[in-house]
Amino acid sequence: MSDKVNDSIESYIDSPEKLRSLYRRVLLVVSLSQIFGGAGLAAGITVGALLAQQMLGTDAYAGVPSALFTLGSAGAALIIGKISQRYGRRTGLSTGFIVGGLGAIGVVIAAILNNVFLLFASLLIYGAGTATNLQARYAGTDLANNKQRATAISTTMVMTTFGAVAGPNLVEIMGKFAVSIGIPALAGPFILSATAFILAGLVLFILLRPDPLDIAKRIAAYNQENDHGNKSGSVDSVGITINKRGLTVGATVMVLTQTVMVAIMTMTPVHMKHHGHGLAEVGIVIGFHIGAMYLPSLITGILVDKVGRTAMSIASGITLLFAGLLAAFAPSDSMILLVIALILLGLGWNFGLISGTAQIVDSTEPSTRAKTQGTIDVFIALAGASGGALSGMVVANTSFATLSFSGGLLSLVLIPVVIWAHKGRS
Repeated sequence: MSDKVNDSIESYIDSPEKLRSLYRRVLLVVSLSQIFGGAGLAAGITVGALLAQQMLGTDAYAGVPSALFTLGSAGAALIIGKISQRYGRRTGLSTGFIVGGLGAIGVVIAAILNNVFLLFASLLIYGAGTATNLQARYAGTDLANNKQRATAISTTMVMTTFGAVAGPNLVEIMGKFAVSIGIPALAGPFILSATAFILAGLVLFILLRPDPLDIAKRIAAYNQENDHGNKSGSVDSVGITINKRGLTVGATVMVLTQTVMVAIMTMTPVHMKHHGHGLAEVGIVIGFHIGAMYLPSLITGILVDKVGRTAMSIASGITLLFAGLLAAFAPSDSMILLVIALILLGLGWNFGLISGTAQIVDSTEPSTRAKTQGTIDVFIALAGASGGALSGMVVANTSFATLSFSGGLLSLVLIPVVIWAHKGRS
């Protein structure tokens, strides 16, 4: 058996073309799962607060669904990372998506029974789909070399966009479908979420063979046992060193960009409503923002691979600074300036997430990579939750301008951090 495994691994080492073919196939499968995952994520989040508001009969707890998504996703990120590390990406990611789908089914049942406790428990489980959707971006990088990793990440992010755009647009259709079968209208989008998450899980479970992380770990182990190092260009794809400084900077970039982006984005609709803007205008601004978060990904990935992680992390900090300054000082009645500010906010987040993720992959070895990535994603989820919670307090006690200005200044912390990391490699 051992000889057969070694023969299989040797075939990838001896044939760079075979390894590249597997890499392309993995990227295609992960991208397909991300389309479904994005739809499952967006459809549920769109109406989660409204469903809680309807069942509770008050606005006071309308923010609870968002908090539960985040809490559930933080816990699931850690668990999925550990499962992926031990049993492979296929098992970890497919389990996460299917559990998220079961959570969505629980939400539908809670709406039928009008059971608030079941609703909150199900939303917590639904967060597993959110975590898996984010962690899937790593799967495409397991067999990528260091000049392909950011492009692989960005490809899966673009695929998520298709689902994320389709999901909210199907909310009304799913609501009508739900009513037609005797289910509350607001539970309809969660039927879509359940279907989409479970399909994403099945796509990965059926098609993600052989497991990319397993192949990467076996190649790394084979090289160590046979003292091959990185003599073959094909083996460069798995990298076998741990760079603690790189892990620190990658995590810092993603946590800071997540905090700043969520804080300003969360309070923008509130700020706009207080200054007379309608829901349609709020939708336009947030729509441009979400587009800027994901659509530039392919170009960003190429830039991160070509120009470098350090340069694009610095670009993230500067872009977020301009976003914060423009949001802070733009006249409150200027739709154009608010749109530009939120586009810059999304773009800065995009730069930070892709460059930070690439840095994490560069700095880990296959034997511990998935577990490390899961742990870092916990901090990203908690950063988003903290940014959203603190933003309301800051605005309540000061102003939206103060929040935006402070967020812009906070993003500048990225510059000394990435310079420190760059010097450490010199």
